[in-house]
Amino acid sequence: MTQLLHNERVRPESIRAVPVRHPGRWVAVAVIAVLAAMLIHSVLTNPNWDWSFQRQWIFSEPIVRQGIVTTLWLTVVAMALGLVLGVILAVMRLSPNPVLSSAAWMYIWVFRGTPVLVQLVIWANLGALYKSLSLGIPFGEAFFTFDTRTLIPNAVAAILGLGLNEAAYMAEIVRGGILSVDEGQAEASSALGMKRTQTMRRIVLPQAMRVIVPPTGNETISMLKTTSLVAVIPYSELFFQAQVIGNRTFQPFPMLIMASIWYLSITSVLMVGQYYLERRYARGSVRSLPPTPIQRMRARFGGGDGPGPAAPIAVTASALPMDGRAPHE
Repeated sequence: MTQLLHNERVRPESIRAVPVRHPGRWVAVAVIAVLAAMLIHSVLTNPNWDWSFQRQWIFSEPIVRQGIVTTLWLTVVAMALGLVLGVILAVMRLSPNPVLSSAAWMYIWVFRGTPVLVQLVIWANLGALYKSLSLGIPFGEAFFTFDTRTLIPNAVAAILGLGLNEAAYMAEIVRGGILSVDEGQAEASSALGMKRTQTMRRIVLPQAMRVIVPPTGNETISMLKTTSLVAVIPYSELFFQAQVIGNRTFQPFPMLIMASIWYLSITSVLMVGQYYLERRYARGSVRSLPPTPIQRMRARFGGGDGPGPAAPIAVTASALPMDGRAPHE
């Protein structure tokens, strides 16, 4: 009896958890480390990179003032044109009017089906097809006539080639965002007496932004790099300036690397802005926002506050009763 009580009081031995071994991960880490070391050694020791020459020109006036400023200017204007026209085309695609829907489909078909480089060359050489453009009575007298070569200089050709092509892609992005919103939202707003334009502006588009913003950020970054194609017009942007300096100094490869460094730096800034913009529009779709990289770093190295507070839950049109008041008001 005493022995039985003694055995009952003896606790079982604690379980020793043995971590799972991952030898494949360490092999991959070793291979990556060796390749990275070889790459760094090659970049630092190969004289053909000519880093001193790149330092001499990277902040020069032709590169910064003409190349960088022109590239950013083209990116902003072309994306603005593409976004505005893309929203209009997306609404036209979803219109019950067959003429509007067909016209928008035809535009998207043409501009998505032809390379942007070809479109740029066509706009720059439109004078070979039309010597002049006129405004007046259709099939009748012309009141104003413009010379195509003066009406569409290289800068305008670059904007039209980039912006009109981007509008076709933005139209599909915006259309996908609009279709992602539940149909009940439009039905609820219609029951509240809102017009179609009001429903699109106040109910549908704000909710669709969560789907529209990520691909739009990618399109902006892509547009920044696509501006290098206008060098064939030619137009003085970053890639064009790097080519000119490289050919004049007989150092084309170092100038290409320098241009790549500038593109990489600008796209890195745009990626950070895209991240926080996506985070802002995700507030109504998740209960709590994931921590930012800075918050994760603080939490890992101590002294961090952890993830931020829970995001507020958005009240949509379908959640409102017929009198337009919020629940439990």
